[in-house]
Amino acid sequence: MTNSKVTQDYKADDIKVLEGLEAVRKRPGMYIGTTGVNGLNHLIFEVVDNSIDEAMAGYCTEIDVVIGEGNVITVKDNGRGIPIGIHKEKKIPAVEVVMTTLHAGGKFEGKGYKVSGGLHGVGVSVVNALAEWLKVEVYREEKKYENTYYRGDPKKLIGETTDAPGHATGTIISFMPDHQIFDTLEFTSEVIDHRLKELAFLNSGILIRFKDERDPADIIEKEYKFDGGIKAYVESLTESKTPVFVPAIYLKKQRDDYEVEVGIQYVSDYFDENIVSFANNIRTREGGTHLSGFRTALTRVINNFARKYDHIKDKGNNLTGNDLREGLTAVISVKLRDPQFEGQTKTKLGNSEVKGIVDSLVDEGLTDFVETNPKVGKLIVQQGLAAQRVREAARKAQDLARRKSALESTTLPGKLADCSEKDPAKSEIFLVEGDSAGGSAKQGRDRRNQAILPLRGKVLNVEKARIDKILANEEIRTIITAIGPEALASLHMIETINTNKTEEAEVTEEDRIAAILTKLRYHKIVIMTDADVDGAHIRTLLLTFFFRHARDLILAGALYIAQPPLYLVKGTGKGGVYAYNDEEMEKVITESGKDRSRITIQRYKGLGEMNPDQLWDTTLNPEKRTMLQVTINDAEQADEIFTLLMGSKVEPRKEFIEKHAKNVRWIDV
Repeated sequence: MTNSKVTQDYKADDIKVLEGLEAVRKRPGMYIGTTGVNGLNHLIFEVVDNSIDEAMAGYCTEIDVVIGEGNVITVKDNGRGIPIGIHKEKKIPAVEVVMTTLHAGGKFEGKGYKVSGGLHGVGVSVVNALAEWLKVEVYREEKKYENTYYRGDPKKLIGETTDAPGHATGTIISFMPDHQIFDTLEFTSEVIDHRLKELAFLNSGILIRFKDERDPADIIEKEYKFDGGIKAYVESLTESKTPVFVPAIYLKKQRDDYEVEVGIQYVSDYFDENIVSFANNIRTREGGTHLSGFRTALTRVINNFARKYDHIKDKGNNLTGNDLREGLTAVISVKLRDPQFEGQTKTKLGNSEVKGIVDSLVDEGLTDFVETNPKVGKLIVQQGLAAQRVREAARKAQDLARRKSALESTTLPGKLADCSEKDPAKSEIFLVEGDSAGGSAKQGRDRRNQAILPLRGKVLNVEKARIDKILANEEIRTIITAIGPEALASLHMIETINTNKTEEAEVTEEDRIAAILTKLRYHKIVIMTDADVDGAHIRTLLLTFFFRHARDLILAGALYIAQPPLYLVKGTGKGGVYAYNDEEMEKVITESGKDRSRITIQRYKGLGEMNPDQLWDTTLNPEKRTMLQVTINDAEQADEIFTLLMGSKVEPRKEFIEKHAKNVRWIDV
């Protein structure tokens, strides 16, 4: 159906052309992904990437990043400095073109940089567009060039040039993000620190200094320089774990304009695969062709080695890719002239030729290594064979369980109060701490789409347990049975998930998520524990289980944390007001204007103290409740934290507690 009025009013004058950086300010999400805190942090990374490009070209050895008072950012490097000569086409200094024009830079012709991360060419100009103000200082050719921009517009068409004889070359960029664009202006110190450390690993020998001056009483200063590069990176990822061999395997190979660096280590006390991949220093969180090439080569080389030395005798019993990825920690870094990323956020490498090149170079390098170091090769084979035996035993047990109708039967755990809704997308299950709270939740829930599963006491810490012990734990088995045993059993054996793809084909994150959602009985799994220290501990134990053995469930967006209140404040004149923490309680009291002596504060020691109506109003009612969705922004960092806090090594945990003790805001004893 055509709306004639709209058609007639649509004229040539209605076509809007966004000039210069106006398009960036109009649609910032197209360039930095989001205007939330992740997009805010991304501004720093765009500027730092330019300095890293100078380092990769061999002209920069030091980078300084400072978060100053008021969240003002300063990035300084000792590279060549952005060119300040007059641009032939634009007739203005080249630095002005770089700062104010999208797709401008020394990266497209391959002359300024042979290899670079910011190939989309929008980096620093986008930062300029999204900053309330930005100042650039360039030291080059015995001159100092500076200019200031306000929301992308230069203060002067041509900046000021002064003599600077003897001054070291380099670029300094300072900026203040625009409050009109971003939801928050608070940069995340931990995320920025982690990325800078990552860059120091990837570019061996470069010195990166980071300083956060926002809190004068607690200034953070870090300094990173790793001469070991990728090898040091892998060793740092496994420092709290038990390596199968020492030192880590390190490969570096080059072919034409492609360079491949790989670090490989296996650990005996963890069964996850932890592969971190990069293309031109850009973290490729979704992997890509370089990761596919590495996995294919690893499987082929180790199988060939095992056959050659009779470590595997049954011809049809090759180790699968999953067997060889269990307990594997690896870092893969490729450098190439023209990388093709999926969008400006650069999360997946798409160059089709890279798969074959990485496959070939890793095959060549790893074959040489295991032939030269047969003991290490044998240890890897033994690791794979152990994984194969566990996998086969698990498969047989699963088949037996199906035959006995233990897991696949319609018999659900006796204490599960299921919902009547049969569509998993409309259903949610609450994992509730304690039988008492479970009773209240069962009475207060919406029986149509809310299921309740009470849990007794603290579940097993899976970080310290082998798979057989985990599956023998009653509470864990109850959770698996209730949520959907086929989904959770398959999560540990990716090849059993029906994604309609062969072993050789790349099973993407989207494939796995789609497969998992078809197996789950509920698409919302909610952890609901008391708002005290014991509740936090139980929540952490459950999160450890899901992170280690059902990570794709988290990636699918199916895991949530309920937020029950800690206090009920009465006597404020507004009836009973719920407060979820100490700060909120104090705010309610202050805003009421009432005498504190006339206010009654009830502290809930547990969910069981709330009657069903209160539990519904505060925690279960979709229209009023607050829930946190569990996400994984950085799997590598999450892995480090879980290993540190929940693992078997005491000393690193003790150091963590001593370091962060002064930051504890409340202790419930």
